Amino acid sequence: MPSGLPGGARWRKMKTVDAIAEKLDTKLSKWKPEISREVRALVSQVIDAADNNTLDVMRSRAVEQEVLDQLDEPASR
Repeated sequence: MPSGLPGGARWRKMKTVDAIAEKLDTKLSKWKPEISREVRALVSQVIDAADNNTLDVMRSRAVEQEVLDQLDEPASR
């Protein structure tokens, strides 16, 4: 399956992906089991969203939390 990238760029991209996967694998084995499970679930959601071309519509957890925090704040009037 052609990637559309020239050979050198494709190789560099694969090395980057390999480094990320290796770092994730190392971290998953060091974190508490519940944290590792949560990270695995989040990564799985991101992969599924990318496969379905829906990454752009995923809500950012940080933005969502900011909105919730604002809703919880007492009215300033």
